[in-house]
Amino acid sequence: MLPLDAADLAKEQINMSTPGFRILPAAKRPEESLLAQFREFASAHISDVMNRMHSATGLRQMHRQGRMCGVAFTVHVPPGDNLMMHRALDIAAPGDVLVVNAGGELTNAIAGEIMTTYAKERKLGGFVIDGAIRDSGSIGAEDFPVFARGVTHRGPFKNGPGEINVPISIGGMVVMPGDIIVGDEDGVVTVSPQDASFVAEKVRALAEKERKGIAAIKAKTNDRSWVAEALREKGLKV
Repeated sequence: MLPLDAADLAKEQINMSTPGFRILPAAKRPEESLLAQFREFASAHISDVMNRMHSATGLRQMHRQGRMCGVAFTVHVPPGDNLMMHRALDIAAPGDVLVVNAGGELTNAIAGEIMTTYAKERKLGGFVIDGAIRDSGSIGAEDFPVFARGVTHRGPFKNGPGEINVPISIGGMVVMPGDIIVGDEDGVVTVSPQDASFVAEKVRALAEKERKGIAAIKAKTNDRSWVAEALREKGLKV
């Protein structure tokens, strides 16, 4: 099926209005200049400056290599069913990352090589799936970003229901439509566009601090006195 144009999509959004089985309008996208800053940031640094409260746990990098940075296009589906994920593939914009709450279920895969190939052709930014994938060998040989909870050979159902562009939760991480999603070898984090400028400033400062710390270690000038001090504060004689 070809992607819908704006008029057709508006009609579909009006018709699909039942809670639990609906497509809501896409969120406003962050400015490209803001999004571009996060393409170079490490997920660990982003997580640290947000007090480790906006990151997912339990997801694995399934693709060969490469960072992911894009705009969250959220999908909520029943475990093992990918009907609404297919709809999301048709209507997401280039650069969008499909962030899919599939209940963390690993019995049935909800994406595989065909869907990642289509997503790549549509220039989407990646998949983040709280569920299983299959065709892991093919996905693992490519650089299209895929993060998921696990792998199974069992395929999906296509019965619905499901929701698109709604708030979802994955591995303890709440994702709103339009959030900035970053993924790398360490995991996946989300940043609200409202917080992004503040977070970007703090990440740059943290990265510079760590760069200087690593340089000091190599120069054998690093100060480790903080370890003994922390232990003394806990009541341990050192």
